[in-house]
Amino acid sequence: MQRVLVTFGKALLSQLHFRMLLLTVLPFIVSVALWGVLLWLGLQPMIDWLHAYFADNGGFRVAGEMLGWFGLGAINTVLVPLIAMWVLLPLMILTALMFVGVMAMPIIVRHVGTRHYPELEQRKGGSVLGSLWIATYSFLIFAFLWLATLPLSLFPPLTFVVQPALWGWLTYRVMAYDALSEHASAEEMKTLLRQHRWPLLAIGAIAGAMGAAPTLLWLGGALSVIFFPMLAAGAIWLYVLVFVFTGLWFEHYCLDALRQYRAAPASAPVLPPAPSMKDIN
Repeated sequence: MQRVLVTFGKALLSQLHFRMLLLTVLPFIVSVALWGVLLWLGLQPMIDWLHAYFADNGGFRVAGEMLGWFGLGAINTVLVPLIAMWVLLPLMILTALMFVGVMAMPIIVRHVGTRHYPELEQRKGGSVLGSLWIATYSFLIFAFLWLATLPLSLFPPLTFVVQPALWGWLTYRVMAYDALSEHASAEEMKTLLRQHRWPLLAIGAIAGAMGAAPTLLWLGGALSVIFFPMLAAGAIWLYVLVFVFTGLWFEHYCLDALRQYRAAPASAPVLPPAPSMKDIN
């Protein structure tokens, strides 16, 4: 765990670099522009459809009874907009992850590699298609688990456990591959990801706790509905910032592990047994 803490400090210093701070701007602008258009065109129709569905199927009555058990009956008045926002949240995470992966991660790899690990040979064991494949199916699993655990978001203590766990797994799956794909060979990637699985999961879990912070913006009840456009923009920026920092942390850890892996002496060759006196005679 010492390497986890040391690389955390290195990632924090790298995040404060002017270039890395600027790196959050472009993915944020693109994400906000995309979601500004999508929310302008689709948010109200989505809310109207959900409202009609709840009204036709007695959803408000059932939800009101359940929320009343926990003293949260006032939420029933803004339940439909809250559900719409919570359903849209994973999609915002996906776009932030995609834009950071496409726009920021190559710059992160060059920045960390050239400044801190210039001696490492680039063996290019990964590929863009491999990164997209891992990101896509990992996010599909993440989105399913997000929706399955959505009711737990009504209870903040459980939210602070479930959300970091989901984020930790997602960031570990996506960021570890991207961090090694440029410098490690395919065999080195396989070996390092197996040897360092638990430290990488620990990094993912800590990053997951930080990644759950934007979720707190949605816990404001009616206020979160009223200020949704501003909260959405703030959440997207926080997601981008967390993803960039997480990318730096994984990059530092993985390249440091790769450097030590290559510097380790090779296993001693297995020598044939010494000939016995009988063989000599």
